[in-house]
Amino acid sequence: MARRRRGLPVDGVLLLDKPRGLSSNHALQRARRLFQAQKAGHTGTLDPMATGLLPVCFGEATKFSAHLLASDKTYRTRVELGAVTDTGDAEGEVIERLPVPALTAADVEGVLERFRGEIDQVPPMYSALKHQGRKLYELAREGRSIERAARRVTVYDARLLAFAGDAFELEVTVSKGTYVRTLAEDIARALGSGGHISMLRRLATGPFTAEGMLTREALEGLPDQAAREAVLLPVDVLVAHLPRLEVDAPAAQRLTHGQRAGVDTADLAPGETPRLYRDGAFLGLGVVTAPQEVAPKRLLSTAAD
Repeated sequence: MARRRRGLPVDGVLLLDKPRGLSSNHALQRARRLFQAQKAGHTGTLDPMATGLLPVCFGEATKFSAHLLASDKTYRTRVELGAVTDTGDAEGEVIERLPVPALTAADVEGVLERFRGEIDQVPPMYSALKHQGRKLYELAREGRSIERAARRVTVYDARLLAFAGDAFELEVTVSKGTYVRTLAEDIARALGSGGHISMLRRLATGPFTAEGMLTREALEGLPDQAAREAVLLPVDVLVAHLPRLEVDAPAAQRLTHGQRAGVDTADLAPGETPRLYRDGAFLGLGVVTAPQEVAPKRLLSTAAD
């Protein structure tokens, strides 16, 4: 007999404003308990020091959360010059102090130009990347340093927001795998000093922006469970970038029973992954296997209801 899952069958996406000092998993578990949700997951971690946008997926939305992992992200960060830390942020130990040259905002702007576009970046030791089955930050805490290969990442935009001589604030939009801490360190080095970040706030990830974020305090202020669930975004927002395909009742029945179905695939080519809908209701994802034919790829558990 299958064990019954505790909690409520809540489905949807919460745009959580993660507070400073909590790990992403801790913030996730707090949100799950608040919504009494049976199942929850997030779409990419934020450092405990970081704040801002953390999309939390409940229930059926967890099936599609991987589609956000490769998304571009936008951050606001503050770079402090003159001190290098072992973690690249203000929570680490200072391992080197360097003089700060007399700089102007124009100097920073000039250096930022060199960091826009595709760049090579060496991931930091304080990261969740793995070496021989162990996370790099675990090795770093033991005082070990492992050689890391540079990775190609993209900085789509880097804008100077504020400048104060020995510190400045940036807004950056970057590709998957970009470490803002490392980007800040490299910019500081290019300015003739060293540096670390003292603030990091995520403003956007994929299609989601800070405009829709809610703090835990705001969620706790809602009157009841119905009001909380009303703020959730529908499951299919996670795959809104994929082409939409409406199917009829016979095709939907075949697909939900794991079978291929004849469907008007319009101009979709074999191998493409469309969002499937029946009468406007999201069923999940399919894959075009041939002209006018679709197979199920990842469907909602409720699609067969």
